[in-house]
Amino acid sequence: MPKISVIGGGLGGLATALALYRRGIDVAVYEKATELGEIGAGVVLSPNALKAMRYLGIEDRVIDIGVETREQSIRSFRSGRVIVKPRPGEDIKARYGATSLTIHRADLHDILVQAVPEKIVNLAKTCIGVDMRDGSAVAIFSDGTEVDADIVVGSDGIHSTVRDSLLGPIEPTFTGCICWRGLVPSSKLGNLQLARQFTIWWGPHGHIVHYPVRRGELVNFVAHFESDAWTGESWVEECPREQVMETYADWNPDLLELIGSSERYYKWALYDRPPLENWIKGRAALLGDAAHPMLPYLGQGACMAIEDGCVLAEAIYKTPDDLDTALSDYERVRKPRAIRAQLGSRFRAKENHIASPIGRFARDVKMAWRSRFGSDGSPTQAAEFYDYDVASSNILDSDNG
Repeated sequence: MPKISVIGGGLGGLATALALYRRGIDVAVYEKATELGEIGAGVVLSPNALKAMRYLGIEDRVIDIGVETREQSIRSFRSGRVIVKPRPGEDIKARYGATSLTIHRADLHDILVQAVPEKIVNLAKTCIGVDMRDGSAVAIFSDGTEVDADIVVGSDGIHSTVRDSLLGPIEPTFTGCICWRGLVPSSKLGNLQLARQFTIWWGPHGHIVHYPVRRGELVNFVAHFESDAWTGESWVEECPREQVMETYADWNPDLLELIGSSERYYKWALYDRPPLENWIKGRAALLGDAAHPMLPYLGQGACMAIEDGCVLAEAIYKTPDDLDTALSDYERVRKPRAIRAQLGSRFRAKENHIASPIGRFARDVKMAWRSRFGSDGSPTQAAEFYDYDVASSNILDSDNG
């Protein structure tokens, strides 16, 4: 079996390593941090991601600590009127073969850390470039060492060193949207039942999403709002509570009670870049945010990264003696699907943030109609994403992306 080097120990990198390891492929992970850990808060895992967890052998552990999405709604920002009430979680599971849930990002990462053998993870290894030499790929590290492999996988995020080394620097573009994240202990919310379910609030120039994580012990919220510029020195920074509350001062009182109960608030700038023409160069491949960073409006960012890793592992497993074909198959199958998610996320941002009352009314009527007469009432073209199963025997067919 070939030797694979995975650069990056985040969700996508560890999922890739686990998928390769379970297929008996020689794999090593190289992570620049001195210990494996994750920042962030909640992650939405839709049925396609849960089927990938099943493929990786960790579905039960994910379900145990996550919170299944049994009830959800989309509401008007001020009145709280229900605009759309998608199908219950039981219906989603029956239709797509897996549940949908929300989970703390650190909990999901920890499950992957425990599933991946410690011996294949190398910490404090900062990749500074990748070279192609004699039909192989060489990862070059800041400590002066080099590692030769049959394939190098760049799973090192939106700031990917591997991508820049292969394709040249590609600067991301500020989208004109920022978001605030926070976590609230459920015990602080008393009888506020709304906090116990997955809820999206649509308003002018912004929207707010909240849902329970960690077996319901915490409520994660993400508040999005349009902004002309990002003036911070980093992409994420802590900010005062007052900044958040002033932005949403005229939104629903119950919602304000929830987001006002967080002890800390983190402000993110949302950046994007156009879809890449190539994910493969020589014996190096990109996946996850390194290949297709996407806005969070479809809840598919982590799902796509995990799918990428599983499909790449299958491609290598099925043609271990022809790695050029394996890489070509991976890109052919995965790129169209990821691009659809990227572009769909951009469109959803516009639909979520309609400023005009007439425009919001038209959108709400359309979504209510879809909820009543459409396939499942979801605003995310659910079947297109949720039907996907990385364990399908024809996953590498060109029409299965």
